Amino acid sequence: MTQPTGDSYEEFWPYYVAMHSRAATRWVHLTGTLTGLALTAYGLARGRKRYAAALPLIGYGTAWPAHFLIEGNNPASFGHPLWSLRGDVRMIRTMPAGRDHELATTAAKWLAENG
Repeated sequence: MTQPTGDSYEEFWPYYVAMHSRAATRWVHLTGTLTGLALTAYGLARGRKRYAAALPLIGYGTAWPAHFLIEGNNPASFGHPLWSLRGDVRMIRTMPAGRDHELATTAAKWLAENG
């Protein structure tokens, strides 16, 4: 399965979601990102700038192993880091809104067409 060569984020989005086809992967992403964000905010509120590293370290430090161990694929960020970051934000905003099923549907459709 190769990454799309599209020229837009909207073309990339279904592929990004497909690389997170399992709910466990999406929830590991959400947990890692929110934990990293909380520690970063805490540290910055306390004047400890080094805590700013918590977001990428904890966020990606939990997400990337989930790709290898749960999905059995490579993170989409390896090929499109900025679109993947945007995808992370979009996915993480979608899940707490109770719309995780939309992500599962998008992933299943892309995988059926391209898998």
